Amino acid sequence: MNKEFVIPFAGLKLGKHQFRFKVTNTFFSSFGYEDFNAAELTVEADLEKTSTVMELMISGKGHVNVDCDLSREPFDQPIETELELVIKFGEEFNDEAEDILVLPHGEHTVDISQYIYEMFVLAVPPKKIHPGVVDGSLKSDVLERLRKMEPNQDRKSDQENDPRWDALKKLLTNK
Repeated sequence: MNKEFVIPFAGLKLGKHQFRFKVTNTFFSSFGYEDFNAAELTVEADLEKTSTVMELMISGKGHVNVDCDLSREPFDQPIETELELVIKFGEEFNDEAEDILVLPHGEHTVDISQYIYEMFVLAVPPKKIHPGVVDGSLKSDVLERLRKMEPNQDRKSDQENDPRWDALKKLLTNK
């Protein structure tokens, strides 16, 4: 349990309450997640407490430093994400539903660290591509090698006119 991300709701009045958190790479390391080189993220948690349930809206934004899948060059990937969670009370703890959390009666706090972790990890695109690769401004040895390995259009046209292939194509049409 990460105490920094625990919301003590027992003493709060009915109504809306706001909480702010800073998330760095240390947070992700505590989960054993090492895919980020660095992280600078802010989280805002808006808790609306009623007499029977609580609604929690978690929003986060910032950037994580990741390695490009093509060039292996590090870059800052911007992230903006949000999550809605309904907190109910019941006989025992249950977090099996995606957007409903059941806390046992008598509980005074809610730990949102797991939700923050999942929210940010799932917000990172599956394929991470450096902006310099997209606009062509990144100069990298890896990218140069990949460009050299691309099929050459001249070689392709030579293969289409290869007389050996023409002979094989005649065999297919003689059926």
